[in-house]
Amino acid sequence: MQNKFLLALTLSALSLAGVSTQAQTSSWAIDPAHSSAGFEIRHLSVSNVRGSINGVKGTVTLNEKDLTKSSVEATLDATTVSTGNEKRDTDLKSPRFFDVAKNPQIAFKSTSLAKVGDKLQLTGDLTLGGVTKSVTLDVDGPAPPQTDKNGKVRSGFSATGMLKRSEFNFAPTFAPPVLGDQVKFTIDLEIDKQ
Repeated sequence: MQNKFLLALTLSALSLAGVSTQAQTSSWAIDPAHSSAGFEIRHLSVSNVRGSINGVKGTVTLNEKDLTKSSVEATLDATTVSTGNEKRDTDLKSPRFFDVAKNPQIAFKSTSLAKVGDKLQLTGDLTLGGVTKSVTLDVDGPAPPQTDKNGKVRSGFSATGMLKRSEFNFAPTFAPPVLGDQVKFTIDLEIDKQ
């Protein structure tokens, strides 16, 4: 009787260990060379100005069994802001906009990930110009992992969202319609399994 009890206990422990192993998460590093953020803002209510920010770094923790238990932590290098116009880019780096001398990084840390229909929505804290607010992003991905010729496993995803400049007190001297309050943005990440 005691042997049967020990056998049952051992099988239960092994079963739980198997469940634990299956639910393990994996750690991925954001590849700065293949990741970037893009933004779009309305100018004078007549045209859109687009730009990009590079130097994206951070980590993604993926739970393959339940993606909603995954998380993202990333920074972007605000000193790389570029719109293809040197004079405007210099102005964007000044205290009137990004103030890169004081705030060289833009940071994002996820707080939740939810499945909405067949897509994922990522919510997190975005710190821009020293102000932190919650933003929600629509996620496309993650892409099925691929193994390169060197054996490195890679994946990736894109996330799109909208923020209000006024909520971050960003460029407050430029009221609409001179500069739109709504900023569309997209983040494209390639991630490497660690």
